[in-house]
Amino acid sequence: MKFTAAQIAGILEGEVVGNPNAEVYKLSKIEEGTEGSLTFLANPKYINFIYSTKATVTIVNNTFEPEQEITTTLIKVEDAYKSFSKLLEYYNQVKLMKSGIEQPSVISDGVTYGNDLYLGSFCYVGKNVIIGNNVKIYPNSFIGDNVIIGDNCVFFAGVRIYSETEIGNNCIIHSGTIIGSDGFGFAPQEDGTYSKVPQIGNVIIEDNVEIGACTTVDRATLGSTIIRKGVKLDNHIQVAHNVEIGENTVIAAQTGIAGTTKIGKNGLIGGQVGFAGHLLIGDNVKIQAQSGIGKNLADGEVVQGSPAFNYGDFAKSFVHFRNLPKIVADLEELKNNNNK
Repeated sequence: MKFTAAQIAGILEGEVVGNPNAEVYKLSKIEEGTEGSLTFLANPKYINFIYSTKATVTIVNNTFEPEQEITTTLIKVEDAYKSFSKLLEYYNQVKLMKSGIEQPSVISDGVTYGNDLYLGSFCYVGKNVIIGNNVKIYPNSFIGDNVIIGDNCVFFAGVRIYSETEIGNNCIIHSGTIIGSDGFGFAPQEDGTYSKVPQIGNVIIEDNVEIGACTTVDRATLGSTIIRKGVKLDNHIQVAHNVEIGENTVIAAQTGIAGTTKIGKNGLIGGQVGFAGHLLIGDNVKIQAQSGIGKNLADGEVVQGSPAFNYGDFAKSFVHFRNLPKIVADLEELKNNNNK
């Protein structure tokens, strides 16, 4: 897909300096620009590259004035970084602007769907599913019975949505993610075996949630596992049965949350954090990577370590952890001196 400098300037409300008919069809870093590419200059430390870049079009701030000859066509805007981000968003929307039902695919009895549905090849949609407007479901995806999906959702290839799941508007779910699989519920028996506890709840995902690739959100034993609006989950995260994650909380990769733990809103949780079950985590909590959370956390706490404790105390303690061999040697020397 090709765009001219004039078309791009129109989208960004910018001014073309150079050839308005210059065409681009790909994006690049300014230092790696090639013919036909579009790039941007926002950070002053990259300014030298604008005189050598081979990019056809470069987005710059209004205040930029070249001090040497340049070959790239400029598009001047108020904020080059924000404008480039806006253009990326526009490009992504165009790229995802698919519609129609590809074959082979299966749509079961009782399914209703809105305008501009895209259903890729080899998809299965179960009975009585409700799908909103402008939903994109990429190939090899599974939608179970009685699922509800809101408007403007995107499910990338290989997503699995189990029955009774409810998903709000403007949600993105990446490839390989499974929503609504059974919670980890087994009752020990007298003979040492385990009896499976039926998991008859569901998963509710509210509006504006994005879930990364290969993440699993388990259905509740009873009631619902709930992902509140605005939550962003990274790749390879485990969310167990009956967990609730509060609004606008962000969780990085490889975090595991055990059953029935409740996490508050506006949290920032690093990668590889482990949560024990049945915990209450407050609002605005920050948890550093690789921490182990085994107790409740109050609003606004900042913790690190395993088991986790106050981040400031951890940082001070870490100085001593590193010096522990020397501290022990000094204590041994003092003890020996006292014994003389």
